[in-house]
Formats: sequence, C-alpha cells, structure tokens
Amino acid sequence: MYLEQIQKVNDIKNIDPKAYGELAQEIRDFLIRKISVTGGHLGSNLGAVELTMALHLALQLPEDKIIWDVGHQSYTHKILTGRKDGFDCLRQFHGMSGFPKRKESECDAFDTGHSSTSISAGLGLVKARDIQGQEHTVVSVIGDGSMTGGMAYEALNNAGKLETNFIIILNDNNMSISENVGGVSKYLNNIRTADSYLDLKRGIYDALRGTPRGDNMVTGIRRVKSSFKQLVIPGMLFEDMGVTYLGPVDGHNIPALIRVIQEAKRVQGAVMIHAITQKGRGYAPAERHPARFHGAEPFDVETGLPTNPHAKASYTDVFATVMCKMGGRDEKVAAITAAMPDGTGLKRFRNMYPERFFDVGIAEEHAVTFAAGLAAGGMKPVVAVYSSFLQRAYDQILHDVCIQNLPVVFAIDRAGLVGSDGETHQGIFDLSYLTNIPNMHVCAPKNKWELADMLKYALDFGGPIAIRYPRGEAYDGLKEYREPVEMGKAEWIYREREIALFAVGSMVKTAEQVREKLKAKGLQVSLVNARFVKPIDTGALREAAGEHRLIVTMEENVAAGGYGEKVLQYISEEKLGVDCLQAALPDAYIEHGNVEMLRSEIGMDADSICRRILERIG
Repeated sequence: MYLEQIQKVNDIKNIDPKAYGELAQEIRDFLIRKISVTGGHLGSNLGAVELTMALHLALQLPEDKIIWDVGHQSYTHKILTGRKDGFDCLRQFHGMSGFPKRKESECDAFDTGHSSTSISAGLGLVKARDIQGQEHTVVSVIGDGSMTGGMAYEALNNAGKLETNFIIILNDNNMSISENVGGVSKYLNNIRTADSYLDLKRGIYDALRGTPRGDNMVTGIRRVKSSFKQLVIPGMLFEDMGVTYLGPVDGHNIPALIRVIQEAKRVQGAVMIHAITQKGRGYAPAERHPARFHGAEPFDVETGLPTNPHAKASYTDVFATVMCKMGGRDEKVAAITAAMPDGTGLKRFRNMYPERFFDVGIAEEHAVTFAAGLAAGGMKPVVAVYSSFLQRAYDQILHDVCIQNLPVVFAIDRAGLVGSDGETHQGIFDLSYLTNIPNMHVCAPKNKWELADMLKYALDFGGPIAIRYPRGEAYDGLKEYREPVEMGKAEWIYREREIALFAVGSMVKTAEQVREKLKAKGLQVSLVNARFVKPIDTGALREAAGEHRLIVTMEENVAAGGYGEKVLQYISEEKLGVDCLQAALPDAYIEHGNVEMLRSEIGMDADSICRRILERIG
C-alpha cells in the first residue's frame, strides 16, 4: 500500500508519479472507512484528494503555507502531514480536530472553521512574509460556496493591488458550471505565465511610462487586451480586480494541477487557479447525495445509510414543521437562510412557498439586513441560522434591525454545546452578544412543544426577537406544563422551598435531574423554566428570593453576559438578600467531543451541578 509510505510531511514526494492514482484511491478508501465510524465531513474531502496531493507535491511544507477556507476539506492534508493515526479519534474529546489547528501541526498555517476567511488570512501571511524578507509560497484554498461571502471579495479587492506572489485556488465543485477547457484558454494560460511573456510585458510598460503620454498608452493597451480576454477568459471578474486568472483546470488531474501551480508561482501578484472538482468523488452515495455527506453521522459503507438513525424529532424538525404551518396561515411569513436550507430545516418551506424563501448564500451579514428590509416592507421574516454563524452579523442585528425595532425573528439553531466540530462551532455566546442590544428580546424553549409556541408567539410579536434551541433530539418531557408564552414571564414547574433552580432552555431537562438528586438528599427544590433571558422575569426572582435560601441559575452559555449574570445583578441591585449560584460555561473556547462528555468535563452535568449546590449550602 502506498498510503503506508506516508508517515510524515513531504513523504508523498517519494511516491512514483505513476502511482498517484492508486494513492488517491487508497486515501479515499481510508477516509470512507474511518468517517463511517467517527462521522465527519466526507463529501468535501473526497472531492479535494487530488488537489491536496498536487499542493503537497508542488510546495515545500511547512515552509510554504496553505490556508484552507472553512477547513472541513483538510483531511487529506492531515494524512499527508503524518496524522493518519489520528483518524481513529477524529472529532472526539482530546482527539484530532476535524479542522486545521496550528497547535496540532506546524503544517496548519491558520485555524479555520467559518467561511470566506482564507483570502484575508492568506493576504496577511503574504504581507508578513514580504515585510520580513522571506520567500515562501502562500496558497489560500477557497470553495465556490465560500465565494458567496462578501469578506472574500473585500480581500480580493486588496489582493488585486499586490506586486508579489499570492496564489488563490478556487475549488469549484458545483457541477452545474460547465468546464471551459478550450484550446484558446489553455494557450492563454501558458503564454501569460511564461517568463518571456511576463518580462516582455513589464519591459514594454516600463518603457512607455518613461515617454510623454506613456501612461495613457499603457492604459489603452490594457483596455484593448482586456476586451479581447473578455471573449475568451471566464475569469474576467477576477482579472478586472487585478487578480490573474488561470483555468479552469481539472481538479482531479494531478499533473495538470502541479503544472498550473508551478505556473502560478511565477506570477508577481495575486493569481487565482480555478479547479473544477466533484464533491463526494469516488463514493457513489456521496456523489448522489452531496448535502447528506457534507457533515455525515456514522454510516454503513455499503449503503451509505446512518448506522444510528434518530428515532425522535430534532428541534430543527419541529421548527421546520411549524414554519410550514405558519407559512400557510400567513402570507407575510418569509424564511431566510445563509446557504443552509437543509441544516436549518427550511427545505420543506422552500418547496411549499418558494416565492417567500430566500437562500442568500454564505452571507450572514446580508441575510440580516435583507431581513430588515423585508420587515420594513411589511413582511414577517424569519432568519434561520446556527448560533456560531450569527456572530458574524452582530453589527447588522444592532444597527439595521434593533435600532429600527423591526419585527425580525431569529431562529437560532445549534445553540449551546454542539460537540464534534469544536471551538469554531460551539454556540455558547449568543445569550451574551444578543441580550446587550436594546430592543432585542431573547427566549429559549424547554421542550419541543414550547419551541412551537414560541415561534408562533414571535411571528406575532412585532419587534426583534430571538429563539435559541440546541442541536439534536427535541426534549419531549414536561408536556403537561404548557402555559401561554408571555413576554418576559417565567414558568414555575415545581414550587417548593429551600432551593430554586432557574433553568434556561435545554438546561431545564438537566435541572429536572438535579432536582431529583437533591430531593433524594431530603431537600426541597423548586424548578423554574426561565423562558426569557431578555427581559428576565424579575417578579419570579422576587418570589423565589422570599421563599428560598439559594437561587441557582443554569444556562448553556458562557457566564460573562449570560442569564446568571443578569440575575446576580438584579439580586444585588434590589438587595433581595438571597444567595445565588451561577451554573454556566467557563470563559473559554471549548474543544470538540461528545456533548455529554464535554458537560461532565466542564462541570455542567447534573452530578457536577448537584455537588456545587451541596457545597454552597454546606
């Protein structure tokens, strides 16, 4: 096996070029086998095998730098840098990350996890290289999906001014884009990167600039040249921004990729290589269903079907069902997603009400301001987004939605700990960054029925409101407790004495477990479903302070700026004279791993919270 010969970085250069195809197949077989057990991003990695091999063959790592946009396609890169054994613990606690990590390997030049960042980061690495007089190559690899993010074009706008080498590879796996592989395109790619051509062009331009009206002549030549290129070069958009365009090139043809990378290294400026790849290549189920295998759960290799299918509905499923019902009842209800109709549960809404469904691409900032425009025009927009991705639109939430007090509903999925994707995806900051914005209202459901009730309430509320709910299976307990949703009102589930648990959203289930453990110790324990984090229910807190000696707040959010901090502040300001214990996540970035294991590790499981309460009351 050729794969066994890859033990450390640059070992691929010892492989016979005639065996590259066999090595690529071995890598695919390895990835399919390992990810079927651990889960992970399969489709994107299968599509980037040859591209990654070509980069490792054409570059000298770790001196040269590769920045992977998002980073979910970096598995082959990890294999080729000696981390093959780490796949047994991929995305598990204390195991190998599913994304590039600088602390994991010196061959990972930049930590990534969110989209459209690689060109900006690469440009920074280029400038750092030049300032320090270094000469290594910097390559940013960005997918066509990430090019829908505005940040990529902000970076391209800057990169177009470069007079030093910077390579951008556009990994284009959208099969609806036809391949331009005509003879003229190949000819221009070759001639425009030849040393003789580049030297001649620079010589002519420099000579003309030294003559009267020389600058005008240079501008005229460039205008004529650009008009001709417009007819034959598909990358004219990038050329107009000052970025040399090479391609398209077959992203599964290793010799062609190596050749074009070597050509790109000769360009004294920013250069974009357009590589056409196939997402899920080499595994039929992933080729047929690329969205399903983007972030795959463990699956059966033969059939491609999940080995542990979810029996119960998820919170995302509940949201999807209610959105479709509300869309049928009210023609003003509209849905917005940032390139995640499947992940956020809006696929069914799109099929039923296509004229009121909007996928804006990976552009969360635009999604929020677009929703503000819809609301200003009389619609009832719902922005469905993952918690960690909504962070990118903070200014738009504050400036475009909340200042105008517009009726935009934020359906925040994956709030709290999400597990295997790690630091960049944990949704543990939304309560903090949303509740400090005037006019914003924030609530969290205790179970699937309350999510339905909150969404219906939010659509009729008439102002900015966010509903945050966790990833995975929807809790179906406490069905008998279903008081109408009222702004800023908590829900008393059990009313006793001594200790009062005020739990937010997903933590209500954990609070039930804590209550049972404390009652087994002979203690009386009340349980309050906080429901609203902004505004908090000060009346319920006053009641609790008068009847209990300890209030415990429980939330799956960092402590700073969260629900518990607001409760502590109110108790202090009002001098309520009751002790308060805050159970929240630490002020830290929480790594990847199973959610239950993470909760235990950071002291947010029922046993840990129970121990803290018993210590506090002595």
